[in-house]
Amino acid sequence: MYKSLCFRKTDMIIPVATLAAAFLIFFAGFRYVAGGTGDTVVISVSGVEYERLPLDTDADVIIPGERGLNNHLVIKDGTAEITDALCPDKICVHQKSISHDGETIVCLPNKVVIEIEAEERGGVDAVAR
Repeated sequence: MYKSLCFRKTDMIIPVATLAAAFLIFFAGFRYVAGGTGDTVVISVSGVEYERLPLDTDADVIIPGERGLNNHLVIKDGTAEITDALCPDKICVHQKSISHDGETIVCLPNKVVIEIEAEERGGVDAVAR
């Protein structure tokens, strides 16, 4: 009366293909959420803009933090990263390098924020009616 409820290899094709498609869409979409490649590195200390640097020019900057602790910012090959910091946890050092509009690196103990900005912003983010 009832057939055996065994799974065959072909029974897994649809779930596996669906998961693979979902991962591809997620990672492809995630790349565009951050925005296009940025033009400018904006450095802020304690909420006040400290310096603006072009992303396409290599630079090596020591940023004095809020408590006198320094962060070492390196801009190279179109990316910006904190290579050394005198803060206790060094979370900012372990963050990946940034190069896309809207990406940030934050050092909370020193109150330093590094942000990438694009000179030309895209169109409308959202429309409300």
